[in-house]
Amino acid sequence: MSLPAPAPRRHLHTRTISCEGYERDDGLFDIEARIVDTKTYEVEEPYRGLRKPGEHVHDMQVRLTLDRGMVVRDVEVATNHAPYDPCFSVASAYKGLIGATIGLGWRRAVQNAVGGTKGCTHLRELLMPAATVAFQTIGSWPKAGKVATEAEPDGEARKPYFLDGCKAWASDGEVVERLFPLHYRGPSRG
Repeated sequence: MSLPAPAPRRHLHTRTISCEGYERDDGLFDIEARIVDTKTYEVEEPYRGLRKPGEHVHDMQVRLTLDRGMVVRDVEVATNHAPYDPCFSVASAYKGLIGATIGLGWRRAVQNAVGGTKGCTHLRELLMPAATVAFQTIGSWPKAGKVATEAEPDGEARKPYFLDGCKAWASDGEVVERLFPLHYRGPSRG
């Protein structure tokens, strides 16, 4: 289902965020995120001067290198286009995320390392969808296409981290009843 038709309007701004997850040959994972902002009209900026329609207002990238436990092993940051000179000087602050774990406490780790004037708002924003892509990349369905089990990988029944994180994965819902019956908490349907 799509959104309903909008009211009459004029397109002014586009923000594109792209995130990709890679498995490296050394067993680590790279999660790359990029943000690009453009305007549909000319903008006179105080430092860069005239920006034509479609020219990048912002173009910034982050690469998180993670291990299977979602621990950050390295961070690379690139500011390709930004309106102010200080925007290009924040990359080293992101190294403060090395050793942090994506999961519970991730937002706090990001705030501590690059919050406020330590980092860049746009690069900081990229770290949240990058974290989601990390879960999709590292913690996704098995490659063979089989249904995930509770006993992965050591035979110990562990509650999957994503249960009760959204409507589909409610512990009392039909998806959990079918795919993770050990963790189903709803009424018996049988």
